[in-house]
Amino acid sequence: MATPSLYRRYRPRRFAEIKGQDHVVRALRDAVAGGREGQAYLFSGPRGTGKTTSARILAKVLNCERPVDGEPCCECASCLDVERGVSYDVHELDAASNNGVEAMRDLIEKANLGTPGRHKVYILDEVHMLSKPAEATLLKTLEEPPGHVVFVLATTDPQKVSDTIRSRTQHLRFHLLAPDVLAEHVRWVATEAGLDVSDEALDAAVTQGAGSARDALSALELIANSGGSFGEELTFDEFVEALIEHDPGLALTAMAALVNVGHDPRTIAEGLVKHLRNGFLCLMAPELVQLPTEAADALAAQSVRLGPAALVGAIERLGEILVELRHSPDPRVLIEVALVQLCRQRESVDDVATLAARVAKLERAAAAAPTTPATPVDPSTGRAKLGGHAQQPATAPAATPPTPAAPSGPSPPAAEPTEEPAAAPTDEVDLRTVWNDTIRPTLRGLTRALFAPVEVVAAGGDVVTLSAPNETHQAKCVQQVADVERALRDATGRTIKVRWDSGAGPDTTPVATAQPASDPVEEHHEPDDSQPALSGGPSVLERLSEAFPGATLVGEDD
Repeated sequence: MATPSLYRRYRPRRFAEIKGQDHVVRALRDAVAGGREGQAYLFSGPRGTGKTTSARILAKVLNCERPVDGEPCCECASCLDVERGVSYDVHELDAASNNGVEAMRDLIEKANLGTPGRHKVYILDEVHMLSKPAEATLLKTLEEPPGHVVFVLATTDPQKVSDTIRSRTQHLRFHLLAPDVLAEHVRWVATEAGLDVSDEALDAAVTQGAGSARDALSALELIANSGGSFGEELTFDEFVEALIEHDPGLALTAMAALVNVGHDPRTIAEGLVKHLRNGFLCLMAPELVQLPTEAADALAAQSVRLGPAALVGAIERLGEILVELRHSPDPRVLIEVALVQLCRQRESVDDVATLAARVAKLERAAAAAPTTPATPVDPSTGRAKLGGHAQQPATAPAATPPTPAAPSGPSPPAAEPTEEPAAAPTDEVDLRTVWNDTIRPTLRGLTRALFAPVEVVAAGGDVVTLSAPNETHQAKCVQQVADVERALRDATGRTIKVRWDSGAGPDTTPVATAQPASDPVEEHHEPDDSQPALSGGPSVLERLSEAFPGATLVGEDD
């Protein structure tokens, strides 16, 4: 005799045993306890979340001989008959295979007949598969059912159920189980069943379940029967690293490794899209990630390095490929081409956070670099001179930096003002080294992921000034600043407070700047008394020739 599967052996028998659906349990149990049960329910939600199980418990308590506070006793003859599937009071019908008019007419004729118990319960699974004529046939009975009949319609796709059907039912929505709730349930089942599996294997079953209790228990059973592991698991860290490092070879190697152990290319692509989506959620809404804590933290760190724009771009491209796979004779080739394209793409200009971090880094480097000659400026307009660099060797043997010249007289002693700021850079350099080499690697979880792009702007005394890519990122970092100050204290042996840069960076003044103008277009056309008039000064052709030495005028019609 075949052994029942885990999800059947440990199927809930009472409302109190249903996991993760407290809102549904409360509504059904209170209605039954108060004698206010409805005559038509619609249970909707993802697969494996307890829709059919809840319908059977409802049928059981409605005919139980000794119900207690809306719960069945699970000991009387009626309850046992329902559990064994031999009750004359409960009728289950798969609407996917019985979706025609004749099936509905037969159901309606039997619904009018009496029943041994108090209620006759009809459970219609996958009701969205009913044809339009069958829905029309069922509609009249749902509107005015016999007093002893209760309909429970279950579906994974409530949008496909007609509005007229939904309006005649009490709609209860089932949700995917939270990771911690599902992990607790899987561990309990493993203990009750006496399964010898590792914690890593249990976490893998929870991940495979993705919020579905039935899928998680099926995965757990597979682990137990295969010696405690899935064998070669689908892992996608190498794909993400390939995108981060722009390494097509690494992506192709990871693809080949999974295909060689028997994984289907389409399954790999679908799993990678799901993995990237979880990475995007780690950045935008961590509470929505359906992963164990450690796995979510690791994925968050990777996602910060890759950036949200690259994540979204990869999801979009792989989504397009999944559509094209239906017409492809070799799915693997299309997926590999897409991976190579994604790895060769550079950072998107839409990634504001990444660009802000890079700009701040370049500004700090520019402030520390020696001053370079500026572009020549036209004194008549205050703007960069057209062709200035081409004219520079002939007109100006040495460019003059746009900084004020030193006074000709004896300068005041500069020992004190130069010695005082010299100490701060020393602290800043030392603390930046400590920050990059010691402090940031010791951060954990979400804190480490958030502070990965954060840089030291200044340091002095017991205060360190940090710079985040943008205000939104800074707001998230502020929530974790206590962990950072603790790490600073552990690394330096003194209490250091964190301050945040206002956003301008240490010194964002460019070496040479143009004179401010309210509107470049208007300033270009408005007359300026300081400039010579066209009639008395150089002509337009003369000014262009001066700006572009060596140029020849062609096509002039005189």
